[in-house]
Amino acid sequence: MEQVDQLSRDPLVLLPGMMCDARVFEPQIRALSSRVPVMVAPLLGGERIEDIALHLLHQLPQRFALAGLAMGGNVAMEILRRAPERVSRLCLMSTSPLSDTPAQAANREPMIIGARTGRMEDVLRQNMMPEYLAPGPQRIEILNQVHQMGMELGEALFVSQTRALQRRRDQQGTMRKCKVPTLILCGEYDQLTPVKRHEFLAELIPDATLEIVTAAGHLPTLERPDVVNRVLAEWLGG
Repeated sequence: MEQVDQLSRDPLVLLPGMMCDARVFEPQIRALSSRVPVMVAPLLGGERIEDIALHLLHQLPQRFALAGLAMGGNVAMEILRRAPERVSRLCLMSTSPLSDTPAQAANREPMIIGARTGRMEDVLRQNMMPEYLAPGPQRIEILNQVHQMGMELGEALFVSQTRALQRRRDQQGTMRKCKVPTLILCGEYDQLTPVKRHEFLAELIPDATLEIVTAAGHLPTLERPDVVNRVLAEWLGG
């Protein structure tokens, strides 16, 4: 753990994915919180990524290392766009700088209707399907954990987060201007945001490091916490 002893002094802010909370980062919190201040910021504040980012900026430390998973990565990019001087390091996991296509945005509408009409369980199962994670015995356990988080967070948050994803801006320009040490991390089996999308993202950012996590899909923080913890420690200590 020599690398962890030299972690950045800036607090680490973790932004979870859609309909997730601190449980999606539980292994990382356990591994890193004894050496660096760690906080998980919920994605609240409105039906636009811009509103969520602004809401968070009012609450976050003056300067921090920032890691976002999936939708949390979209919010992280917007935080960087709005306040680059406050972000000392950036990690983007299982995410994309691109906005929804018209077809993708339209495909979200039935899920919004389903959530509003009492079918949250079906909607959550559709939102995180088994094939989005790596094959293996832990897949069902992780899916059930994600499902539980989503049910507890509730229909209103699902609708607002879905609207925010529908309306999110293209962040390619923001990424090209990124000047902080940046880690791009993805699972090799991720079908929601495939490896090629992360390769593209890494190419946008000057001197970004790309880490492809084997035997992981869209939620590498839970699927391969051993690898993610090590890579995050190296990123924080670099």
